[in-house]
Amino acid sequence: MTLTFEVPEAETGTRLDRFLRRNVEGLTQAHIQKFLRAGKIRVNGAKAEANTRLALGDSVTAPEITPPKEMPKVRQVMTMDPHMIRDLEAMILYRDDSVIVLNKPAGLASQGGSGITVHLDGMLDALRFEGTERPKLVHRLDRDTSGVLLLARGVKPASKLATAFRGRDVEKTYWALVWGVPDVLEGRIDLPLVRVEVSGMSRSEPASRKDPEALKAVTGYRVVEYAGKKFAWMELQPQTGRMHQLRAHMLALGTPILGDAAYGQAFADGFAPQLHLHARRLSFPHPDGGFLTVEAPLPKHMRDSFLHLGFTIPETMKPKRTP
Repeated sequence: MTLTFEVPEAETGTRLDRFLRRNVEGLTQAHIQKFLRAGKIRVNGAKAEANTRLALGDSVTAPEITPPKEMPKVRQVMTMDPHMIRDLEAMILYRDDSVIVLNKPAGLASQGGSGITVHLDGMLDALRFEGTERPKLVHRLDRDTSGVLLLARGVKPASKLATAFRGRDVEKTYWALVWGVPDVLEGRIDLPLVRVEVSGMSRSEPASRKDPEALKAVTGYRVVEYAGKKFAWMELQPQTGRMHQLRAHMLALGTPILGDAAYGQAFADGFAPQLHLHARRLSFPHPDGGFLTVEAPLPKHMRDSFLHLGFTIPETMKPKRTP
């Protein structure tokens, strides 16, 4: 049997082999290499390589694998500590029959990867509630980024939300505390990025528009408040979904995000040595009609930093669904 997947925003830029290992149970790297050589794995109907980077909306086909009976299941909710399940349920900002919106804490990875054994994707069976389908990640946040994260409660809502994320109907708003104040207090960063490997870790760096590997990356920004010339509270609205886009764009602007050791700013005296980047608000077409807007409160380390600088933090609005 052949399986077909449509690449969601959460997997944009992911290597083909990693995407398949995460989505096809029992598929090993050896299987992938064998099927690639035989032309049984295809991207948009064409042969591909293991290191092919996937784009939003790509169609990936691969053979289904029947795992041996003795193979342990990858996901087992029973292995989760009861306290962990309660913590997971406490993250819920909004829930209905089609979607769940979480407030992901900083430090929790959205998905597994090299050296990552605890991640949100491995816990989602605990959020089935009365539903029969396992919730699906619609997009993802960096491990150290906190805030609004959207789950679809089944294949149909996941498909509708993937379509919405491919278009321009989804509005994502982030808050960041950055080192320095940009010369222009409000503007638009249109700077292509290329994904590179540095010391075994993936990161995004500015690229020439002529670079065939470059990906279009656009971010709207505005300074909400600032403290002298040293710190600024930035509101960021990514119009594309590249890996580490906001972190790379803030560095390119000359105002790296506080606590971002990988992109220019490790820490500052008097502030928590954590990434100060938070997915504050998500507004999107609800699969059942209308628009849903959900906000997440600041994590403690960012709230403490904002108050330390004298910034006035607005209240977090309740989830709002409009026609």
